[in-house]
Amino acid sequence: MKFTPVYDKQFLPMSVKLAQFKDEVAQSENKLLKICVERNDGYNYIYELPIFACESKKEENYRIVERIIKSILWVVGGYKIYICGDDYIFQKIYDDYTDKGARAFDVDFMQTVYETAFEVVKVDENNFPQPKKCSLKIGGHLDGCRIGFDAGGSDRKVSAVIDGKVVYSEEVVWFPKTNSDYHYHYEGIKAAMQTAASKMPRVDAIGVSSAGVYVNNKIMVASLFLKVPKEDYKEHVQPMYIDIAKEFNAPLEVANDGDVTALAGAIDLKDNCVLGIAMGTSEAVGYINSEGLLNGWLSEVAFVPVDYNKDAMVDEWSGDYGCGVKYFSQDGVIKLAENAGFKFPEGSSPAEKLKVIQKLMEENHPMARQIYEDIGTYLGYAIPYYSEFYQIKHLLLLGRVTSGEGGSIILERAKQVLKEEFPQFADINICMPDESNKRVGQSIAAASLPEIK
Repeated sequence: MKFTPVYDKQFLPMSVKLAQFKDEVAQSENKLLKICVERNDGYNYIYELPIFACESKKEENYRIVERIIKSILWVVGGYKIYICGDDYIFQKIYDDYTDKGARAFDVDFMQTVYETAFEVVKVDENNFPQPKKCSLKIGGHLDGCRIGFDAGGSDRKVSAVIDGKVVYSEEVVWFPKTNSDYHYHYEGIKAAMQTAASKMPRVDAIGVSSAGVYVNNKIMVASLFLKVPKEDYKEHVQPMYIDIAKEFNAPLEVANDGDVTALAGAIDLKDNCVLGIAMGTSEAVGYINSEGLLNGWLSEVAFVPVDYNKDAMVDEWSGDYGCGVKYFSQDGVIKLAENAGFKFPEGSSPAEKLKVIQKLMEENHPMARQIYEDIGTYLGYAIPYYSEFYQIKHLLLLGRVTSGEGGSIILERAKQVLKEEFPQFADINICMPDESNKRVGQSIAAASLPEIK
């Protein structure tokens, strides 16, 4: 490795480890492992990896394959894992993905999203599934009077858009993740939409960009409602956006905020193969494929491991180590600052802690600058790993972590890492929208989601 984060010396990128594994396997006796992850309607994702044939290397095989399967599951989504080519790996993965296993959180999450029991099955070559891909059209509609709403973990943004022109935008601080009363969320969202509606002669459509997983505009899983009791979730949280849209008597489309980030980039760049990364309360990722469509994937990349180091910081929600949320969000900034020995004011919220570092960056504080350089290093090494699953032509960076000078530092360091370490990916266009679009761009793109019929 030519670059090491100054405030995270133990960082071991998945991209580096996987490349090293592939090289060593290619020079040894090997065999082919085939993995298929299946989701709704039989759609699936297939990944093939040569692994060591030698019995003494079985644990080394398992460790890298376990990380890859975890990655595929959160990139693509699914409730059924097919494994072909290695009995040891099958048994270990089978044990991991139970309600008592190491990946119990993943099992529960996927079962909640797809409302189907989770399975890990062993198959031979003859019974391995055939590929079945999905493509979905998203957004790009700008006719009429539209509300675009972006629900973040620290603030909510709303825009009023008339025939593609933004006539009003606002950003309001709120605390959805710490509120257990669903009324707080309902009233906050409705108030934002009422404000936008008051700036237009009528409301023809409502588009929502929000972290989490959505099926038919229902909120299946979302960290914004983390504290809401389970007994209130199905009745009051799942249909929340649908119920609010009914009050406006307008058609509704809800999409994951990562996909809306990618859509915003595709619209702006007038091109496809766009991976959008919003670094905010969490890491939100979305992707517009080579045809200008969605793959129908989860793209919950916050849970995808980017650090192979087993002693890396653990994500409190999933209980796993090295996941993207601790590298590409306000948590990543806070982690690096604390690693540097910085003490935040007692009782500060994560959003307030981020603002402290951003203020130091405005003053050109060397520690703050180094934090953003370290995040850029993380990103430079993560992009080749993300490229295992996504064909990336453009990488669009958004979110509050990229605001101000810090965003430019992240971008430049990531480009430098790619150029010197991964020249095959150096032509990826890493870019950011201008400052005003960066703050409200997702709510504007969200406005284009519904089609007015």
